[in-house]
Amino acid sequence: MGRVDASLLVSLSGPGARTLDGCAVTADELDSRGVPLTLLYTPGGSRRVAEWVRARTARGDAVALHGYDRRVPAEFASLRGHEAGLRLIAATAALDAEGLRTDVFAPPRWRIVPEAREALRRHGFAVCAEEVAVRDLRRGMVVRGRVHRLGADERTGVRRTAVRRGAAMLPPWGSRSVAVPAGGSGDVTAVVRAARRGGLVRLAVDASDLATDRGRRALLEAVDAAVEAGARPRTYAALGASTSALAPPRAP
Repeated sequence: MGRVDASLLVSLSGPGARTLDGCAVTADELDSRGVPLTLLYTPGGSRRVAEWVRARTARGDAVALHGYDRRVPAEFASLRGHEAGLRLIAATAALDAEGLRTDVFAPPRWRIVPEAREALRRHGFAVCAEEVAVRDLRRGMVVRGRVHRLGADERTGVRRTAVRRGAAMLPPWGSRSVAVPAGGSGDVTAVVRAARRGGLVRLAVDASDLATDRGRRALLEAVDAAVEAGARPRTYAALGASTSALAPPRAP
C-alpha cells in the first residue's frame, strides 16, 4: 500500500469580543504560512465576532457549528435524538441569520452521543469532528486521530505523538491516523515523525489561549513542525469534501 499524505487540521474555538484581537493576530500568522483555520463557532455572539468570522471564511477559512447553547459545556454529550435535532434546526437558522453556513459539526468538548450524531446526518451535516475521530457522515467513513489541544501553558515539546494503524481506518479516508493524546512526554520531533508517516494531525486552540505571545507561539511552533514535515494544511470542510483526501494511491 502506498504512502498516505498527512493532513494538518487546525481549529480555533471560542472567539469573543475580548479575545478577538489575539485571534486576528494568529489568523494573520497562519495566512502567511498558507494554513487555513476551521473556526468552531456557536451563533448568537457579538456582531463584531460574526463579521470577523464572515471575513475569515472569505479568505479561505471554514466554519464548523459548535453547538447551540453556550451555557452547556458538553451540550451534545447526552442529548436524545429529537432534542439534538431541535437544537440543530435552531442553530442552523441562527447561522443563516448571521450570513454563515456549514455542513461540519464539532460538538462542544468534542463529545457526542450516537443519537445526536444520527440527528446530524438527518439534518444534512457531512462531517462530525470528535475527540478521537473525524467522521464522514454521508459515506459512513471514520478516520481516527485524537485532538491535540495547545494552550498558553503548553509547548509543543510536552506531548507524545502516537501513530496508530489498523482496521479502524476505512477507505476512502486512508489507512493511518495520527493521534496526539494529552499528557506524556516527547518533543517536537514526535510531531514531525507523525506527520511524515501520514494521516491526521489535529491541532486545537481556544481563543482565550491566544491572548498572549506564549499561547500563540505554542500553536505556531506545532503548525510549523507539521508543515515542514510534509503535512498538507486543510480545513475540516475540505477534508470532508474530498473523497480521496487521505486515500492511498492505487496500484497501477
